[in-house]
Amino acid sequence: MVKNEGVVPAIRVRDLRVIRGGRTVIPGLTLDIPRGQVVGLLGPSGCGKTTLMRCVVGVQKIASGDVRVLDLPAGGPELRHRVGYLTQAPSVYGDLTIEENLRYFAAVVGTPRKAVGDEVARVVDLVSLADHAGSRVDTLSGGQRSRVSLAAALVGTPEVLVLDEPTVGLDPVLRRDLWDIFHRLAEGGVTLLISSHVMDEAVRCDHILLMRAGLMLADGTLAEVLGATGAKDAEQAFLTLVDRANAAAAAAGAASAGTPADHVPDPVSSKEATR
Repeated sequence: MVKNEGVVPAIRVRDLRVIRGGRTVIPGLTLDIPRGQVVGLLGPSGCGKTTLMRCVVGVQKIASGDVRVLDLPAGGPELRHRVGYLTQAPSVYGDLTIEENLRYFAAVVGTPRKAVGDEVARVVDLVSLADHAGSRVDTLSGGQRSRVSLAAALVGTPEVLVLDEPTVGLDPVLRRDLWDIFHRLAEGGVTLLISSHVMDEAVRCDHILLMRAGLMLADGTLAEVLGATGAKDAEQAFLTLVDRANAAAAAAGAASAGTPADHVPDPVSSKEATR
């Protein structure tokens, strides 16, 4: 699943192993995430998506391996203003206005004092909340609060955005509007890593990663993954890959017991899909 040798990816993960609560959540993951694309990290709840994202932003303790972002160690101080992170839980203060929240986050990422007003106006306009800038966050709708959290992550013009299920629970119109924002950002050179357990969101991504039980089942464009699996959509492709993984595990078990087993292909990668 490692591609484009010679080109430094936005995010590089090598042999990542994470243990949480005595359980191995990620057993040894290697992947590259390309620059300037909307990359969808898709998989069921509990498969390790949030843990991987926490590793990327440098807030997750890892057992072994290496994670680099923009060719720097994940979580390093040099990345503070270059990486934006949106968690599943609301990341803004309800008793402050939208503007007050964003001024606070601008100070956190080191925005010069003279530029704070312009920066707040920029991100408020980007998420279409200029008319509500003076409103307290706890008076807003759920969708509006989600957009405020996104605005907070956008403060400082980050080069990489890590968004953990930003569209879950939102109505179709708001979901469409947010994806439009994501693609505008990517067109401007921003790399977006966006997680979701909703497989149909794969069609909105430039590149998809299908994850299950801490392992990457597929890494490529949707067209590549569909071509390699013969599936009609992302959900069917995911189920096909799960079946293949189960067959591989069964074959490995049979081989270790001394029973001959057929070779099972490795997980789908874009390199394999385009052969």
